[in-house]
Amino acid sequence: MSDLPSLTSALALTDNWPVNELAAAVVTPAGLLASTGDLSHRFALASVSKPLAALGCLVAVEEGTIDLDEPAGPRGPEGVTVRHLLAHAAGYAFDNDLVQVPGRRRIYSNVGFDVLADHLTIRSGIMAADYVSEAVFTSLDLIDTRFEKPSLAHGVWSTVADLAVVALELFCPTIISAATLDEAVRVQFGGLDGVVPGFGRQSPNDWGLGFEIRGHKSPHWTGATNSPATFGHFGAAGTFMWVDPSVGHALIVLTDRPFGRWAAERWPVLSDAVVTAATSVAE
Repeated sequence: MSDLPSLTSALALTDNWPVNELAAAVVTPAGLLASTGDLSHRFALASVSKPLAALGCLVAVEEGTIDLDEPAGPRGPEGVTVRHLLAHAAGYAFDNDLVQVPGRRRIYSNVGFDVLADHLTIRSGIMAADYVSEAVFTSLDLIDTRFEKPSLAHGVWSTVADLAVVALELFCPTIISAATLDEAVRVQFGGLDGVVPGFGRQSPNDWGLGFEIRGHKSPHWTGATNSPATFGHFGAAGTFMWVDPSVGHALIVLTDRPFGRWAAERWPVLSDAVVTAATSVAE
């Protein structure tokens, strides 16, 4: 716990953020190390819903309900697989039905997650949101996490307290195997270019299975000192979560202000402060 004061100082950077409600926490495999705000306050996660949905899909893979490399449903371009959908490589546009050939570009797509939901529903015989709720929220005892609308892309509300449990799962998996998690945070369809919403074109735009992988992207919503292995997600609701396995720390921040310039300017600064605190203790 010797790093607690430094991490607390890092989180204090959020004190003057232009938001009404904020909660944040730093988590390691040993548990929650530092926090600020009401950890039980529920926030809309927006696209931070996607990693939770991805975990549910990975449970379905391990249960044999779906396969990463099987054709993914009746609609969309030929050759699309579950893997393409989870990795934003299926060719679907962000929020309309325009499609391109899969595997050519990294196109961040809510539509792709809608197709994924349809596929999981058909294969499991259970509504996709219900499947994810049972496989992830119930299995991890997330008491304040639920779908407020049945969208795998952006329908979940949760708390920092619950997402801290998810962060622990991403360090030491229990509902999926370590091998499956390793695959999820490995670059899929390497070398694809694309756009990180709010941060512009990235070459390459690395992505795993439902998790964005930092790589060497610049500019980016994580810190310049986060390792390339950092993975996570941010949401348009002003939310983010990253896990940096190189420093063994995760950072969760939930707010009530939609993503914008204010966030793009402040999130990397906070992330760098947390990484600095973590690495200074390790040294």
